[in-house]
Amino acid sequence: MTLLCKIERYLRATDMPATRFGRLAVNDPRLVRDLRNGRDAGRSICARVDAFIAASGRP
Repeated sequence: MTLLCKIERYLRATDMPATRFGRLAVNDPRLVRDLRNGRDAGRSICARVDAFIAASGRP
């Protein structure tokens, strides 16, 4: 599953705005928009997003 798919799934499950997710997960409110527009996330961003999702206890 791609990083963007994980994020989209989380956003749907929590009804969280994309900008809030980016700000809370990696301190970048444009993260989701940029990923949707083709941005490639580095390993550290992927790890931080995965850790944020895991810590929330949501899918």
